[in-house]
Amino acid sequence: MKEVEAFRTGLFSGKTVVVSGGTSGIGLSLAKGFAEAGASVIATGSSEKRLAAARGEGPDLLIFRRLDVRDTAAVSAFFSDFDRLDVLVNCQGVARPDAEWEEETFMDVMDINLSSAMRLSRAAFPLLKAARGSIVNIASMLSYLADETVPAYTASKTGIVGLTRALAHKYGRDAVRVNAIAPGYHRTDMTKPLWSVPESERKISDRSALKRWGTTEDLVGPVLFLSSPAAEFVTGVTLPVDGGYHVG
Repeated sequence: MKEVEAFRTGLFSGKTVVVSGGTSGIGLSLAKGFAEAGASVIATGSSEKRLAAARGEGPDLLIFRRLDVRDTAAVSAFFSDFDRLDVLVNCQGVARPDAEWEEETFMDVMDINLSSAMRLSRAAFPLLKAARGSIVNIASMLSYLADETVPAYTASKTGIVGLTRALAHKYGRDAVRVNAIAPGYHRTDMTKPLWSVPESERKISDRSALKRWGTTEDLVGPVLFLSSPAAEFVTGVTLPVDGGYHVG
């Protein structure tokens, strides 16, 4: 059965994958995961410092390129270099606690987290259509919950769920699947102010059904699954990967 064979070694051999926001944290773990499954992976980032650091630890099938996802012309030019694309992972994202109540910051966070997912998906679509490929967006537990310190992050990640559904129906007629995952509390630089403090670390662990924080590696399997033939009749869904936190 092809659904069972989907879990074989070298699952993504011969495939090309783009992971935006792939120079650190969740994005870097996802990029490494696809590369370890045999894909040729291009991970993007806008920070030269993070690009330089990531280049020192990536496997041979993983390369890094600079891309400002807010720049429509740059995004179009980026994809014009590709002969093939099988998977696009929209992992770019920022949070600016408290500052997001300022209009300029709010709009910038919305652009990076939400508008750019549309921008990248539109530019990549012709390639994905040719390959009968798929898109995986990165939502958040804040797609379902709220945090008053990050109104733009909360709104943008809620918007990712709706965008995923709309793109799934728009692109589904061309056999391109679009799904999302919704991470919870995972140990990253963004969440370090919480997991580095014992009281808040414990409080979050206690609410989780699995009684622990997630790692970025916990997200690799779900994204590989959604991108694989094992999920070829799955589209338009957002899969929570939060250890049961948001239903706690």
